[in-house]
Amino acid sequence: MPGSILGTSVRRVEDRDLITGASTYVGNLALEGVLHLAFVRSPLAHGTITGIDTSAAKAAPGVVAVFTAADLDLPAHGGLFVVNPDILRPPLASDRVRFVGEAVAVVVAETKAAAVDAVELVEVDYDPLPAVVDMEAALEPDAELQFPDLGTNLAKGERSADAEVLSDAEVVVRARLVNQRLAVMPMEGNAIAVLPGGYEGADHDLTIWVSTQMPHGFRAQAAALFGLEQDRVRVIAPHVGGGFGGKAGMLAEHTTAVGVARALGRPVTWVETRSENLVSMPHGRGQVAYYELGLTRDGVITGLRARVVGDSGAYAGFGGGLVFLSTHTMATGVYRIPKLAFDGAVALTNTTPMGAFRGAGRPEATAHIERMMDLAAAELGIDPVELRRRNFIQPDEFPYQTLSGVRYDVGDYDLSLREALRLVDYEKLREEQATRREAGDPVQLGIGVSVYVEITGGAGDEFGSVTVHPDGSATISAGTSAHGQGHATAFAMVASDRLGIPVEKIRFVQSDTATVPRGGGTGGSRSLQMAGNAVRAAADDVLEQGRRRAAAMLEASVDDVQLTEDGEFGVVGVPSATVSWAQVASGAQAEGEQIFAGLDFHQDSATFPFGAHVAVVEVDTDTGRVTPRRHVAVDDCGRVLNPLIVEGQQHGGLAQGIAQALYEEVVFDPDGQPLTGTLADYRMPSAADLMMFETANTETPTPLNPLGAKGIGESATVGSTPAVQNAVVDALSALGVRHVDLPCTPERVWRAVQDARAGATTDPWREPPAVFATLPVRSEGDAVADEGTI
Repeated sequence: MPGSILGTSVRRVEDRDLITGASTYVGNLALEGVLHLAFVRSPLAHGTITGIDTSAAKAAPGVVAVFTAADLDLPAHGGLFVVNPDILRPPLASDRVRFVGEAVAVVVAETKAAAVDAVELVEVDYDPLPAVVDMEAALEPDAELQFPDLGTNLAKGERSADAEVLSDAEVVVRARLVNQRLAVMPMEGNAIAVLPGGYEGADHDLTIWVSTQMPHGFRAQAAALFGLEQDRVRVIAPHVGGGFGGKAGMLAEHTTAVGVARALGRPVTWVETRSENLVSMPHGRGQVAYYELGLTRDGVITGLRARVVGDSGAYAGFGGGLVFLSTHTMATGVYRIPKLAFDGAVALTNTTPMGAFRGAGRPEATAHIERMMDLAAAELGIDPVELRRRNFIQPDEFPYQTLSGVRYDVGDYDLSLREALRLVDYEKLREEQATRREAGDPVQLGIGVSVYVEITGGAGDEFGSVTVHPDGSATISAGTSAHGQGHATAFAMVASDRLGIPVEKIRFVQSDTATVPRGGGTGGSRSLQMAGNAVRAAADDVLEQGRRRAAAMLEASVDDVQLTEDGEFGVVGVPSATVSWAQVASGAQAEGEQIFAGLDFHQDSATFPFGAHVAVVEVDTDTGRVTPRRHVAVDDCGRVLNPLIVEGQQHGGLAQGIAQALYEEVVFDPDGQPLTGTLADYRMPSAADLMMFETANTETPTPLNPLGAKGIGESATVGSTPAVQNAVVDALSALGVRHVDLPCTPERVWRAVQDARAGATTDPWREPPAVFATLPVRSEGDAVADEGTI
């Protein structure tokens, strides 16, 4: 058997196309006779539509058609999943607009320029209505209603039956915690091209090219919305320039594009602009949490009460529903918490609908509990590292059933923490911090710790296939869909490991529903553990086919045939007798057969990656500026198959997690107008704002799949944000500052310092909205599903 390449750093095979510009994106397609779409978008956050005049736009040069909701009569729908079936979004607004940027009409023209110009000619009359922007204010009894017939801005809510989980606590620490709204901001925004009929001679009613994370899921939604059989719809995702959760599911603009193509019988395309992306692609995060943590005076947790408001934006965007999914699921984190009460309320606001962003509910849960651990450590006078250790779930307790309804597979939380503390030299940093404080240095040092566990993969199935060709090469496919993660390399490594065929002779096929029969797509860090294991299983099937054929060709027993170090089939004890994969596959072809296996891999439940992060920051107490100095991340994703890809995922996740802690925030004014509608206003960090990351891994393989793999795509984002926030507060703690909300901007930090120096330290707690007392009680059967999210 050839030596295994798993666990080695293999450079990504897909990168050549990406860096040379050979990649094909939706915006690069050149379909014959294609028409271009441009949307007329609402300038108001809330208002009724009293009239739409499209006559001037229709008469403009190059314009083929202008459609309103009444013209297309498209079905309203709820996106990836429905938070509230009574609050579905029409693809084009009909009677009322509910956020700035909502599509009201669509212009169809021969060129993109003509379509964009004609948008200015569409006259829409609105009667303005008051806007509600703040998620907590939206739940007040006198708040303006988004849906008057609903009678409330509560899209969904539920509470625990028993709220008395703090009765035996000796100390209770309370805080209101903010996870601000973020823009997903992939390099490529949304894009779609729709061809009525088949492509390249294929027989379909619709062919759709779309920048999506989930081609098969997109096909299922499109077919259902337009009353078609799934096999009559072909969906192709070419190269996708980033997703991060924002490209999961069918959006309003996608539905409109399909409707227009069907109405005109011509191909159409739409590629959103960056400014459109900032107001129309679903935003992420957006939670306010009220946490109360009970402990003994010795620092042992006795119970946790959480009341969390999720901002759904307009139309109950599914991101608001993450409160009840992964935020609830991961509420207790890495800790042994004997009692839990978790209440959730999803608020409708006149803002961009909410969706998923890298981590999708898990970063929020970790940020909440890890901030509470630091607050508790300060209250009790215990080192934050020591307090965490006193409450860790221990390695011999796994598999561990949590109070939120999931079963952690395996973990050793102190293992990753010990390694992170060693790498950062924690004690030395504390000494430097003490020296600065004694000297009265205006630039203080902060050290923040975060220990996390997250949920990935989920229970379910994924497709994978392997074909060996007569030239000795192979083609593999998977039902996931890459948008930068390195699937082509990772899955080729898995197949090469099983078959002995070099990685460079393995071709990867994905993201086309006509060539890959089924698939769950990419989300929830599921790809390697699901699709990777599917490819592995298919490769094993193909290997057995090859062994049987090689045995016949070598006139040997199948039991005596094995792969040699050269990747050929040989007979045990007879080194001169070998046949190659090319010979075996050619023999199959001569008989009218193929060396092929396509099958589904099933995983019984989710996996739970974990890790520890230590952030080191400098805070200028005179200006409020925070400078990241070091960040050590030790993430455990089970077995590491390609350290280079894992490190890349860690770096990307760290950049986004640190950005949430210090820089990024979507902001609206009181009228619902976006104040961060361009990259001139939305504060994204560049490489100059960050330092070189220090990453490492511990490995605790999961028993739930043969590769022992857990997810890594979102872990660094989950762990990094609270580590940085804790570091900022730690730097200011000697001044009496107890808490700084996310993002820890210079203004926010400076105000916290000024308040502390004036003796007006702000209490991080206030009473939660009164709506929590009126929510329906969650029944015992409503346990959180054991599955990952986006």
